[in-house]
Amino acid sequence: MATTPNPSTLPHSVALSVTSPTIASLPGSGPRLSAVPSPSDRPTAAQLIEAQSTSSRVIKRTGDILFSLAVLGLGSPLFLLLAALVKVSSPGPVFYVQRRIGRGYRDFGCIKFRTMSKDADRMLQVLLEQSPELKREFGKDFKLKADPRITPIGRFLRRSSLDELPQFLNVLRGEMSVVGPRPIVREELKRYGRRMDEVLAVRPGLTGLWQVSGRNNLRYAERVRMDVTYARHRGFRADLAIILRTVGVILFPIDRGAY
Repeated sequence: MATTPNPSTLPHSVALSVTSPTIASLPGSGPRLSAVPSPSDRPTAAQLIEAQSTSSRVIKRTGDILFSLAVLGLGSPLFLLLAALVKVSSPGPVFYVQRRIGRGYRDFGCIKFRTMSKDADRMLQVLLEQSPELKREFGKDFKLKADPRITPIGRFLRRSSLDELPQFLNVLRGEMSVVGPRPIVREELKRYGRRMDEVLAVRPGLTGLWQVSGRNNLRYAERVRMDVTYARHRGFRADLAIILRTVGVILFPIDRGAY
């Protein structure tokens, strides 16, 4: 198993996650490796997946399915209401599907409620060509804080994270987990380096450490450390704690970096 990162070298929010009983040293968590590999001889994502406990994978997958079915069943009135609001508030489809990188480097279509105008991709190219400042901002985090493409209902959905509810369909399809690292776009792979193999040895999550710890208010390096921390110390208690914190984020959508 990979060694626990030294908390003194991590940002405060990440250090708390590593040293707390919620994340650190959980029995049965993490891939089973006979030794800690050197940086030049780290296992690949496929090798890490192969080394994982079959029973823990089955338990997590079963929990994902049951939890997703419960949320989609009980939350169907809210789901339909939000879909109707998206449809009537601006022209375009209800859902937006973006290609993300999943477990074992497999591409999948990440589903969200549409929060932008229907020609958002074309508008982005125009904005970046016209403004060097916006181009630098987008190149840093792949997001724009004051994005003019976002619709009024879309801004609320993003701030409350309700735009991500359709990702429970991704969970049912086995492309995501309820809790896990952030689902990233291909352009972000280079930001992780070889640590990407650890992160992509587990399914990306609908929620996770990043989502409940400041989201876009965090520096990118902190996001990477959080993803690696979760991949190394994941477990039932950690997942439960993150889910409970996620409920708080949705019920009290103050500025938590969601935009």
